[in-house]
Amino acid sequence: MKQIRLFSGFFTVGFWTLASRILGFLREILLTAFIGPGPVMDAFVAAFRLPNMFRRFFAEGAFNAAFVPMFSKRLEGGENAQGFAQDAFNLLVAAVLALVGLAMVFMPGLVWLTAEGFYGDVRFDLAVDYGYVVFPYILFMSLAALFSGVLNATGRFAAAAAAPVLLNIFACTALIAGAISGGEVIRWLIAVIPVAGVAQLALVWFATERAGIRIRFGLPHLTPEMRNMVRIAVPAALAMGVTQVNLVVGQLVASKTEKAVSWLFAADRLYQLPLGVVGIAIGIVLLPDLSRRLRADDKVGARNAFSRAGEFMLLLTLPSTVAFLTIPNPLVSVLFQRGQFTAEDTAATALAVAIYGIGLPAFMLQKLLQPLYFARENTRSPFHYALVAMIINAALAFGLYPIFGWIAPAIAASAAGWAMVGLLAFGARNMGDETRFDDRFRRRAGRITLASVGMGAVLFAAIQLFGWTLEVPGWRYLALLALIMVAAVSYFAFGHLLGAFKLSEFKTALRRS
Repeated sequence: MKQIRLFSGFFTVGFWTLASRILGFLREILLTAFIGPGPVMDAFVAAFRLPNMFRRFFAEGAFNAAFVPMFSKRLEGGENAQGFAQDAFNLLVAAVLALVGLAMVFMPGLVWLTAEGFYGDVRFDLAVDYGYVVFPYILFMSLAALFSGVLNATGRFAAAAAAPVLLNIFACTALIAGAISGGEVIRWLIAVIPVAGVAQLALVWFATERAGIRIRFGLPHLTPEMRNMVRIAVPAALAMGVTQVNLVVGQLVASKTEKAVSWLFAADRLYQLPLGVVGIAIGIVLLPDLSRRLRADDKVGARNAFSRAGEFMLLLTLPSTVAFLTIPNPLVSVLFQRGQFTAEDTAATALAVAIYGIGLPAFMLQKLLQPLYFARENTRSPFHYALVAMIINAALAFGLYPIFGWIAPAIAASAAGWAMVGLLAFGARNMGDETRFDDRFRRRAGRITLASVGMGAVLFAAIQLFGWTLEVPGWRYLALLALIMVAAVSYFAFGHLLGAFKLSEFKTALRRS
């Protein structure tokens, strides 16, 4: 079996995802500065969430969960993997084209279903208008996800991981150009999104060609293999898209309060940074590796892969959680507070960041546990668990709104995330030893936790002593950078001293990546 280098893959995907998230931060900084929380930004968030929500179902969700394990096993067994990919591509094109056509016809209904609080004011018409322009983005991104799945299954992670960077480059360029030209900045932004989708698709398509797998447009055929894939994909769509569904439910509740959609969106962008870098990297690299190891009956290797992925997840998740709970205000203030983004917006967004921070480990653990099911082509169990989690999320979001107001969706999302993790862990208990963490993981988990707590204590002390520097104009960026450096140094120092990890492991992984 051709080995997939786990840590090398994690670092490759993590690096490019980090680059994308940093540029995404720049995009949100420009968006909040030039436009700011209000009707226009609320409308853009609601419109752009529509293709992103369906992308989770059709691309990262259904197709990755169903297509990647099946393609990986055919690749491992030499069973015409290219023909399988071609049939899947044809079927996906037909399905997403039908979805885009329906969305163009029923766009007002889609906006009403996902942001009912907009109805009757200017935000509704703006969201519908923007939706017509940005929704076709899903076609390009869904096809790009299939090519990315092919590349990941063959152990080629760089091009697929780098593709999302293009969206943020295009978006930042459009925002700056719009501001310089003196026109409507938002019009520049929405117009460039489909163009960025074409560029992303072109990048991964070309990379797939270079990998020796040729895929072209053709008529779809519902072969027995495709029927089986669809059978697996349908429940996977909801299982993998539960976070997006919860976000839409949250948006529906938050739309009743002006600016709340924008506040939650800004907070979501912040906690998505570690979730994207770590969680997505684990999901992308672990799923094809587990699928191929299970096909080869390599249970020892599967357990090692699962445990090392768990270590990698804890290593970066716990300190991120501690930081979100300890310094949410400085993070939001320095990153977003400028232009149209006021101190009131900072306080509201920081509260949401702290609450999402509580749920961050749960969102990460889902990315770790779901491949255990998908690698076995079991998507029904995660589907059932996702239904329970969505019911919990909706009940809490709507039920807590009269008590806590607009912040209720953040509380609900974190609680539902932990409920989903509990169900996934409970369901995996009888899958065999390969789904249980090994002794090395158990030894290191507690030490990583202690190192994170130690980092939190250092951060708290630093804020008490030097927090005033974050308010000094011209110095606030350097002050935040210094604070992050203090956190990183203290965390790695505590971790190394406690034996939570060895710094030499990072050097080896970086060399391999």
